[in-house]
Amino acid sequence: MSRDRKTGWYQSRACRISRQRENSSFSCYVLSKYQDVIIYFFSPDIVKTKDDIKDYLTSRGVEWEESTDLMEVASKCDMVYQTRIQRERFGERIDLYEEARGKYIVDKDVLKVMQKQGVVMHSLPRLDEITVEVDADPRAAYFRQANNGLYIRMALLKLLLVGW
Repeated sequence: MSRDRKTGWYQSRACRISRQRENSSFSCYVLSKYQDVIIYFFSPDIVKTKDDIKDYLTSRGVEWEESTDLMEVASKCDMVYQTRIQRERFGERIDLYEEARGKYIVDKDVLKVMQKQGVVMHSLPRLDEITVEVDADPRAAYFRQANNGLYIRMALLKLLLVGW
């Protein structure tokens, strides 16, 4: 396809982004290999995307933008990747966890502004960041993600145990 690929990326972890499997490997290393990708980060202030990730994307020529408006981002994107706020990452600072969670929830209203061919992804498990009503929408890809991940892990285990 010749048109730009746009991705809405919900940064929802309290730990350093460089230690986050989904955000660092997916957004930086995979998406940076494609041309004409635009990444939109949206998150509560407490878990904003760290500069090392933004610097990496910039160094690879990947256009990125931060936003606080989920509806605006969802309306522009081919994919929205939502992750959960992990309470365990906040330690004793439960007040900060409560401040951050629930700010951005993918629901039917978000689906209404998304493109018809768009995709909603999530690493699972989820809490309340994607409502159950979204599950039936064909754009909800997170259960397919989990199913595909099962077969990938099976193949890797076979490769490790049996070899080629």
